[in-house]
Amino acid sequence: MAAALILTETDLKRCVSLDRETIAVVESAFVALAKGGVQMPPVLSLLIEEFNGEVDVKAAYIPGKPSFAVKIAPGFFDNHKLGLPSLHSLIGLFSARTGQVECIFLDNGYLTGLRTAAAGAVAADHLARRNAGKAGVVGTGKQARLQIQALIQVRPLTQLLVWGRDPEKAERYAREMSPVLGLEVSVAGSVEALVRNSDIVVTTTASRTPLIRAEWLHPGLHITAMGADTEEKAELDARILAQADRFVCDRRQQSLTVGELRHAVQKGHAPAEEHVAELGDVIIGKRPGRSSEADVTVCDLTGTGVQDTVICIHAFEIARRAGLGLSLAS
Repeated sequence: MAAALILTETDLKRCVSLDRETIAVVESAFVALAKGGVQMPPVLSLLIEEFNGEVDVKAAYIPGKPSFAVKIAPGFFDNHKLGLPSLHSLIGLFSARTGQVECIFLDNGYLTGLRTAAAGAVAADHLARRNAGKAGVVGTGKQARLQIQALIQVRPLTQLLVWGRDPEKAERYAREMSPVLGLEVSVAGSVEALVRNSDIVVTTTASRTPLIRAEWLHPGLHITAMGADTEEKAELDARILAQADRFVCDRRQQSLTVGELRHAVQKGHAPAEEHVAELGDVIIGKRPGRSSEADVTVCDLTGTGVQDTVICIHAFEIARRAGLGLSLAS
């Protein structure tokens, strides 16, 4: 029996980054979903309300791939009060042929952060206007940073607006991210001002109250919403989905269960069937995405196990070639 490899966040940072290669790897996950045959069970969610925590378990097997991943991802959103990060994860990579453990990722959420941001770039690349130069990000945390670092690789951004509930954090985001991104970053006075003055808007919060209203939509706008990944969370006014020219999600059933589509259906604002598509279907041309410069497009990213599987296989192969990690004999 081959020894399992243990990879830490430090190991992974030496071999995988948020670049075009990673974006392409994550794009391949959506293509696999669109082509069919992927085994991906519903997300298992455990709420620990006493400590404002949640734990998600995701997994997926892709036909033809040598391995599959199972991820346990806790999110404890009061951890900042303790000086601790909110997100953690433990991922196991298993042989698809024998079920043996091939790798254990102790990545502190690093790979999840990369694959989530890369998915946002994939969505924008297939749905946002080609000349979109003004972006807005709602939220000031880690994913708010990663999403824009991924976005600038697929769109020619010249300006970024940021809004956060804490004005001091928004100001700090603007100061720190401007040199990182190489563009002007300004704090928006309101979410409305941010939306009305952006070509692309990315929402990255754990909000349980919609932050963006349908009245603020304007021709040519693209919205990527990635915060709603449990039943309680919602970042978008439910009417937005019905009013958009195209609503796209990573996995329809998942968006109906824990995403923005769930709330739209519950409130009687479900988008017309012909306006709904999965991202993979748009990528392979099975379903249309943006059809004109004036279209309003929305993408709901709830996070899928297939993304975890492809990025873990990618990282494992690179780390093994580079001789990284600790080999754990059985």
